[in-house]
Amino acid sequence: MADSAYIYDVNRIDFNERVVEASRKVPVLVDFWAEWCGPCQMQLPVLVKLAEEYSGKFLVAKVNTDLEQDLAMEHGIRSIPTMKLYRNGEVVEEIMGAQTEATLRALIEPYIERESDQVRHRALSLAAAGEVEEALALLRVAAAEDPANTGLQLDLAGLALQAGHPDEALKTLDALPPDQRDSDEARRIRALADFATRLDPDTNAATLQARIDADPDDLEAREQLAIHHAVVGDHEAAMEQYLEILKRDRNWKNEAGRKGLIALFELLGNQGELVSRYRRQMFNYLH
Repeated sequence: MADSAYIYDVNRIDFNERVVEASRKVPVLVDFWAEWCGPCQMQLPVLVKLAEEYSGKFLVAKVNTDLEQDLAMEHGIRSIPTMKLYRNGEVVEEIMGAQTEATLRALIEPYIERESDQVRHRALSLAAAGEVEEALALLRVAAAEDPANTGLQLDLAGLALQAGHPDEALKTLDALPPDQRDSDEARRIRALADFATRLDPDTNAATLQARIDADPDDLEAREQLAIHHAVVGDHEAAMEQYLEILKRDRNWKNEAGRKGLIALFELLGNQGELVSRYRRQMFNYLH
């Protein structure tokens, strides 16, 4: 066993306590290995180096599969080394075979608690209490000091949008790494921010509805009403207006009806009964 305070053996008896429960405090990387496994022996120095470098911000729990065959079987281990990363009581990552230091660092890093995460938690608590601008100010400082904390950057984009700063939200999203920029949460925030940037602050839903009642072909009013509905979360009402635009003039304003529907589907994660229903209707009118 490696001479490190952050690496230890676990067995079936103490696995729950020393892995599952321990992962609620810090990430725990479980290394399934065996004495006869050459790649396992090669992996150990890399694990030791990382464990010492992070000084307890993550732990390594080693399972000798020869001694703990039932535990290995329970976890579906078919080859070694296999590593499973636990966080908050659940497996969040899994990787097989001997890995480089860079690969393991990239695997672990997103789950390591950073100093900026403490600011992040404090800011989210303030936002939940209604102090959105104060929370936003905290996140701006933390994001500037730790731009690599993509979770914090996403929170900043979301709070900027909530505070009525959609341009800041979009700018924050644009600065994210490509994989995070394309995450479901980033796509959701971007779709909503795009709607918010196109909202005319001098209009309201009642006035727009009155214009539509007077002239059902007032597509400008319909588009603004759809945006109003999207921003306040009435997605079906927004879809209904965009569908009506599509029905009345599919080419109006460079296919605004179709593009608006697609943006709403994106906002809803491209899933759910509402998305399926309106996607079918959109397809029917287009074809």
